[in-house]
Formats: sequence, structure tokens, C-alpha cells
Amino acid sequence: MHVSRLTLHDFRSYDTVEIDLEPGATAFIGSNGQGKTNLVEAIDYLSRLDSHRVSSDAPLIRAGAERAVVRADVVKGDRTALLELEITPGKANRARINRGALPRTRDLIGVLRTVMFSPEDLALVKGDPSDRRRFLDSLLVLRTPRLAGVRGDYDRVLKQRNTLLKSARGRRNVEIATLDIWDDNLARTGAELVSTRLLLLDALAPHLAEAYVRVAAAAAPDRRDVTAIYKPSLDLDPDLRDQEAIRVALLDEIARRRGDEMDRGISLVGPHRDDVTLTIGELPAKGYASHGEAWSLALALRLASFELLREDDDDPVLILDDVFAELDQGRRQQLAELVGDAEQVLVTAAVADDVPEALKGHRFNVAGGEVVRD
Repeated sequence: MHVSRLTLHDFRSYDTVEIDLEPGATAFIGSNGQGKTNLVEAIDYLSRLDSHRVSSDAPLIRAGAERAVVRADVVKGDRTALLELEITPGKANRARINRGALPRTRDLIGVLRTVMFSPEDLALVKGDPSDRRRFLDSLLVLRTPRLAGVRGDYDRVLKQRNTLLKSARGRRNVEIATLDIWDDNLARTGAELVSTRLLLLDALAPHLAEAYVRVAAAAAPDRRDVTAIYKPSLDLDPDLRDQEAIRVALLDEIARRRGDEMDRGISLVGPHRDDVTLTIGELPAKGYASHGEAWSLALALRLASFELLREDDDDPVLILDDVFAELDQGRRQQLAELVGDAEQVLVTAAVADDVPEALKGHRFNVAGGEVVRD
């Protein structure tokens, strides 16, 4: 799978830009603030309907414009599909494939699949639980697009349930007639998310272990084992994967914590409270890993994601957004060797010399709102 053409209208800093792309490695070179990341962000957004830089759509629209359009020709085997997304803050976005409107924007997810490496990835190791949950759910949805609907349903149930709890905050003796219904909905949708996250980590584990060994080889000859262990908001058997059993466990825990939830006016049980503990050797990576180890682990998580998606289907498009400036020479070379066989690799860098020789391939210079092939 690769993108053969990208067209943007009023996306980020671009009024209009159109570039032709090819398989293999392509580097976008330009000083900071010139718009090189905007190009790869648009491709990644078209894949996941999510940005690695912002949590809302408004910053994606060029200043003074009402909406943005991202359009890409995606080649898979001997077929080409035209993907289009119209982004309008405050309104429903609209998506098309081959000019035909999709009934739901989320139906676009996974048609183009991407894996992006960026400086923000360090948060996967050192950041909050929400960063690791977002990583898991984004990968889940790319593998199984229908889970975007499950995740959306869960978020709506959680919001409604929190509203009810907030209305009864501090009044334990108050009965809320509809709360039991929302408990059931939270447990049902939450159980599917927890179950699929656990299964995802099972599938990811061997790829993560291998990727860390390979990424860290140049800098850490001892090559300690790494693990990713799911930490739910309730006491679950570590080997439990059955969705119905998890639903019952969630309901039991919700009932047990009901008083605490009414005191605090917020839902305390569910996948929105879960985390993933990453370890290097015998110690948790958060708080113990060196900067280099944390970077190796973050890169290994992305490489493992790539290998898992590749195992399911064709190669995703790999995006390396300004990561080489963050890495020492050994890790740069190691990463370049590991991703060199991907069908399409898109690289951004402020300095051309930061890009390893194996990934220089085709080159575009980005400056002053213009993207020019070198």
C-alpha cells in the first residue's frame, strides 16, 4: 500500500498543495515551521481520523478558512482508490471514496493504514495512562475498524453516566432511576474494549520484544527483555479474555464502588481508567528508564505496531516525523535498517544530513508554503 498523490486545500498552513509520491523512501526537508509535518499529518489523519499533534479539528483548518479538504490517491496492488475528507469544525466531517459519499465518516478508517513515529511518542513511555490508552485504541481501530463505533459508544455512555453521577454528587441516599441502565451499557461496551485491548497486547508482545532487541542493539548490548502488561481498573485474572466474564466483573466492581462514585460525581471503573505498564528488565520503564532506553522502547512500540499490521494485511505507510533529530547516530542507523523494506516510508527532517542514507530516496524541499521536488 502506498499514497501516490496528496492534495490539500486549506489544511494547516497550506492554501492549496498537490504532490505526487512514489513507493520507497521520500524525505521532506525544511526548517521548523515551514509545513513539512503538516503534509504527513494529513496522510495520517486520513488513515485514523485522529491527529498526533492536537485533540480537536479546529487547528487543522488554515486561518481564515471555514473548512479543509484532504485528498489522497491510495494504491493497493493493482487498484487505486481516491480518498477524500472534508473537515469542518463544529459540524460533521464528510468522507468519500472514489467520489462516493460514505454514510459515516468513520467508515474511512483503515482504508489507508499508517504507522507514525514522532517526538510525541516519548509520552508512550513517560506520559500519562491516557497516552498509552490512545496508542492501544488507535491500533485496535486500524486492525478492526468497527471498533471505532464501540469506542464512540463507550465515550457517549461514559459522558451520560458522569452527568448523572455529578447531579447526585455527595448524596448517597439518592436513587437515580436510570443509572442502572447506564451501568449495564458501560459494562457491555467497556468489556468489549477491555477484551480486545488484552488480545491486542497478546498479539503485540512477540513483535515488541523482538523490535526492542533490534532497536536497542546499537546502544544496549545487554538487550534486556521488555513487556507490556495491561492494568485494568479492577482486579481481573491476568489470563481472562472472555468478554462476558469481563462484563460481569465490571458490573460487580461498579456496584461495589457506587458510593465512591456518587461522592465524587465521576465514573471510577472502566477502560477509561486502565493503563499499560511497560517494563525493561525487571523495572517499570516509567521513572526508571534512561532517555535512550525510553526512546528505544517508544520506537519498538511503533515498529511492533507496523509488524502486526503487516502481518494482517499489506504494509502500512510508515511516517517518520522529525524523529532522527531526537536519536543518536546508532539508533538512527538501526531504525533506518529496520524500516528500509517497507513499501512506502515518508520522512520529515529539518536538516538533510539527519536522514540516514538508506532513507533519503526521493526528496522535497519545503519552505514558504511551497513543496518543491529536489
